Amino acid sequence: MNKMIGAVVIGRNEGDRLAVCLQSLLVQVDTLVYVDSGSTDHSLEIAEKLAVTVVNLDISIPFTAARARNEGFAKLMQVSPDIQYVQFVDGDCEVFSDWLPQALPCLMENEKLAVVCGQRKERYPEKSVYNRLCDIEWDTPVGEALTCGGDALIRAAAFDGVGGYDASLIAGEEPEMCVRLRNSGWKISRIDAEMTWHDANMTDFSQWWKRAARSGHAYAEGAWMHGQTSQKHWVREVRRNWFWGLSFPVLIMVSAIWPTMVFLLLIYPIQVFRIYRHSNVHRDFKDRSAFAFFCVLANLPIMFGQIKFHSNRLMGSKSQLIEYK
Repeated sequence: MNKMIGAVVIGRNEGDRLAVCLQSLLVQVDTLVYVDSGSTDHSLEIAEKLAVTVVNLDISIPFTAARARNEGFAKLMQVSPDIQYVQFVDGDCEVFSDWLPQALPCLMENEKLAVVCGQRKERYPEKSVYNRLCDIEWDTPVGEALTCGGDALIRAAAFDGVGGYDASLIAGEEPEMCVRLRNSGWKISRIDAEMTWHDANMTDFSQWWKRAARSGHAYAEGAWMHGQTSQKHWVREVRRNWFWGLSFPVLIMVSAIWPTMVFLLLIYPIQVFRIYRHSNVHRDFKDRSAFAFFCVLANLPIMFGQIKFHSNRLMGSKSQLIEYK
């Protein structure tokens, strides 16, 4: 297995989390590439001390996770051109020791399968409500999937065949690549296996807001790129957000009659209750309530993210990274 799989880890200022990430892979693969996006902490020293292959990205070119993964893949294939499968991992994650033995057979037994991913687990969900929201987000259904996340085992031939990630995207690069993979006849699968521990390290509201805004940017750009195709990539999410994040708030603000405004405002708690009742979040009351509340509240930063993408597009300017930590 070690000879068939290589790994690419990307990171920026992950520090000790990076050490845990790299060490979890060193015992599972023979070839490991770490791609650093301008870290100012001791991340590079950690990688060099562990004797992994390091790619230090050129700082004159804008950083994106997509660019980092592409350059890591290119380096990996240069070092070990016979590698057939690549495990991509974010530097704030630790790979479970039994993940690859469960994921690899899926790709080997199904030639139409391009990507296999599993279950992420948040390492410290008790630290903040924002970490718990991430843990809920990672609890995804198994089976054939439309997308994968940053942690995934990918068939090298499929990845190379579609040109890898779109290096220009500042967010949403994994789902966008999955659209191209599916258009090329490949399939994506999520299996019932623990894949990685993730450390979101979100402890305040501003981090959550920025992360949600980044999602909005990804929705808008993804729909702009692939919304007219048969897959209607993120069209539904974009339209729903335009209603709840802009049209409905504007309707409330222009309501001249006080009782009408109060009635419209009551729609929001009703929406929270509806999400609480009908979501597939199998958690206790506290987590389900938080999930429902923040789903409704997230419409605002997501809308800001959408507006940011379209304003930059119309002005012909390049969007900058939206970092939450």
